[in-house]
Amino acid sequence: MIAAYLGFAFAYVFGHGAALLSKSGAVLMPGWLPIGLLGGGLVVGTILAMNVSLRIQRNASAERRRAEKLVGTAWVTGFVALGLAITGLSTVFDKPELQTVLWPAGSTIVVGLIYIAEGAVRHNALHYNLGTWLALVAAASLFVPGAGFFGVLAVLCGGAYLVAAFLEPRRLASADR
Repeated sequence: MIAAYLGFAFAYVFGHGAALLSKSGAVLMPGWLPIGLLGGGLVVGTILAMNVSLRIQRNASAERRRAEKLVGTAWVTGFVALGLAITGLSTVFDKPELQTVLWPAGSTIVVGLIYIAEGAVRHNALHYNLGTWLALVAAASLFVPGAGFFGVLAVLCGGAYLVAAFLEPRRLASADR
């Protein structure tokens, strides 16, 4: 899980960090670069996290595999619901620019809530606490005006993934005892 956490940390720090620099006017860069950095990190982190999840399921009881699969389907449900909510809000209020903040914040909220569920199913307090932090910070970030919104996600969420990567070996060591 360490590598997955580092992939997500990369996505948040460099993807949202680049968005902060670009949208604040501090650095001129191609418009595709922030989303490319974010997307690249998210793809790597997702693949690595899926490998961990599949490894966990391989040695699990039938009941545990069922719980893991149910939590796994929550990813699809969460992001479909998020897509509908964001499209609805930006359409009804005729403000397509809302998507610029609702997608990053909403995605992080969904991820956080699913991490809470995964942490509960796997008895993994680190994952549960990371999810709690991500959901709360993402929701609070919506109060930050302008490009600072991306800075909050880069520093506080990217930093949380780095802390999780640092703490994961300790969690694994204590789980083996």
